Amino acid sequence: MSSAPVYPEPPADRGPAGPSLRARRPSDNPLGTYLRARRELVTPRQAGIPDVGVRRTPGLRREEVAQLAGISADYYLRLERGRDRNPSVHVLDALARVLRLDADHVRYLRSLVADAALPHVRRPRTTTPPEGARKFLDSLAQPAFIEDEHFDIVAANPVAGALDPGLREGGNQLRDLFLDPDARTLYPEWQRVTECLVFGLRQSAGTGVDNPRLGQLTDELSAASGQFSELWERHEVRGQYGAPVRINHPKVGELTLNRERMSIAGAEDLGLVVFHADAGSVDAEKLALLASAGQPADV
Repeated sequence: MSSAPVYPEPPADRGPAGPSLRARRPSDNPLGTYLRARRELVTPRQAGIPDVGVRRTPGLRREEVAQLAGISADYYLRLERGRDRNPSVHVLDALARVLRLDADHVRYLRSLVADAALPHVRRPRTTTPPEGARKFLDSLAQPAFIEDEHFDIVAANPVAGALDPGLREGGNQLRDLFLDPDARTLYPEWQRVTECLVFGLRQSAGTGVDNPRLGQLTDELSAASGQFSELWERHEVRGQYGAPVRINHPKVGELTLNRERMSIAGAEDLGLVVFHADAGSVDAEKLALLASAGQPADV
């Protein structure tokens, strides 16, 4: 990867690859948008409904969701269309069961209702890491950086840039992954890495109604990448958990590192991300060699 990636300009016309940019902006009916997206992912067979004939609707019909959840079809229609935005916990749990939501998705579903009940007052977001967090970052021998909820990098140590030139202050991990062709070489499991970040963005962003940065980022990436658009429109959510990441580095070869994200006291919008290898492993030796070089990689 080059030390200063130059991204291609978005195509003038992407054709029918996805919905319009207007449709991708944060919805004024996030609960209804989410319910529709999720019901379209559940097949009749998964819901125990006999599959007879050709269905024009992907996934489940509204009335089928309502029947399985034990609510009226009219009430469910009001929820999807945003005419009722305050369902009970009992109704949410029933819908979660029908829509086959896991724990992350259930929390996200409930957050949409909670957010809708609050005044949409834009709160100030933390974009500058506390001095102590930055000093701690600089003291680490492992690749580390501080990111915000949009995966913008607000601080990074030199070893992070040596591991991946995209991990630099002022960069954005999603832009780098989707718009820099070299990212697919650096990350052999590119599809899994991008899914984790896109689904993590969906979860951390919540409704997005008071978040212009979210709209700016998703508009840019949706216009430039059909793959991002497809993942974003799935409305999948996933928390950021520690997981191994495979990296095919041009100088030290392939290595597998653990990626851990830690919260920063006094900066709820920021997180410290550290890549580390298992102690005594070959990966640890490669990482130490990379750290000693201390220079960004060039492909």
